[in-house]
Amino acid sequence: MSDAVISLLVQLETELKQQQLWSYQPPDTLAMASKMPFCCDTLRLEQWLQFVLLPRLTALLRARQPLPAKISVLPYAEEAFKAHGARLQPLLQLIKRIDITLSGEV
Repeated sequence: MSDAVISLLVQLETELKQQQLWSYQPPDTLAMASKMPFCCDTLRLEQWLQFVLLPRLTALLRARQPLPAKISVLPYAEEAFKAHGARLQPLLQLIKRIDITLSGEV
């Protein structure tokens, strides 16, 4: 599964950049310290994907640690990106694939 997850993470980074949702400046320490799911009180979802999800999953893979067995980012992503309309459908489909892969539904 790790090869599939690595591929999905690379695709996620690429898609965030293509959609111009990639940030070259990280959020401040206070924003990253949020205890809310997805840091929804301090970060936009694209920031959480870039600065929390991608690094954490990459670190787990590098350390050969178990990946989360059940995640569900898609419902929040659909709501968070609703204002973008169909433009972000490729990103939403990719998030769906990540959810499914990590949840073992593939």
